Amino acid sequence: MKKSLWLLPLVLLFVSCKKNNTADEKVAAVPVGEIEIERFDKIFYESDAKSLPEVKQQFPYFFPADNPDSVWINKINDPLLQEVHAEVEKKFPDTKALQEDLHSAFQHMKYYFPDFRTPKVVTLISEMDYENKIIFADTLVLISLDLYLGKEHKFYTDFPEYIRKDFEPSQIMPDLAAAYASHKVMPPKDRTFLSLIVYFGKEMYLKDKVLPAVSDADKMGYTPEEQKWAEENESEIWRYFVDNKLLFDTDPKLPSRFRTPAPFTKFYLELDNESPGWLGIWMGWQIVKAYMENNKDVTLQQLMAIDAKELFDNSKYKPKK
Repeated sequence: MKKSLWLLPLVLLFVSCKKNNTADEKVAAVPVGEIEIERFDKIFYESDAKSLPEVKQQFPYFFPADNPDSVWINKINDPLLQEVHAEVEKKFPDTKALQEDLHSAFQHMKYYFPDFRTPKVVTLISEMDYENKIIFADTLVLISLDLYLGKEHKFYTDFPEYIRKDFEPSQIMPDLAAAYASHKVMPPKDRTFLSLIVYFGKEMYLKDKVLPAVSDADKMGYTPEEQKWAEENESEIWRYFVDNKLLFDTDPKLPSRFRTPAPFTKFYLELDNESPGWLGIWMGWQIVKAYMENNKDVTLQQLMAIDAKELFDNSKYKPKK
């Protein structure tokens, strides 16, 4: 009997690994075609008045018809923008690594969402538009490389630390997955706090599936220390939500306290300064993971449409202690 009990964990581990290997093999066999990355940032800032018409023809969606060519020539000749271009070139001299990451992500997206079509990928300089670092349209992905130069870069000194810490190359794929998820996760049906955190919890779970090699910290945009803090305080965070009856609250201030980017989460307690931001998203993620662990027959596509209360009621979620 003792020998059987000792062998059981090994058998379960073997079965789990076999399932994972089978899934990996299926994903690896998904055809998405060759991933081509068009460097608009490089092409535009290395062009001139003579070559501009050709650039406009190649990338018409970047050139509103009512803007005269002088606007674009001024941008090309702007010393600051040329410096940004030089720094982007220094950080991203080629896109081989990005190409490989995109190929893997696109394979996973098509595996879980068969209607996925491989988009055209274009890199650009967005002049520090950090709220739109990556745009994922149906057939087009725009990646602003000037926002992934590394959090300590001199261009980011005016940004608060909690914003610039996500200006790392390691955040490109999590940002890409989040942009894709915005087209797949059904919007909340009501304005409760539970619906809000479950919505973003689904986004995080989608990241789990399409970015299996990315760390949980990077998926959240956390440092390893912030991720550890969230894990160690999960039960306390949950108790706070329950004791203060937040789950079905519709207070419009709750998103700014627990979901939007911030240096810390606003519990209005002494521990606030120790906490990372947007812990509401992190808790929603734990609820969604619990649901999927207890409802293994639910597909990722089905998860995206499940009502938040139904999901919570069937998650059997219990925080780790």
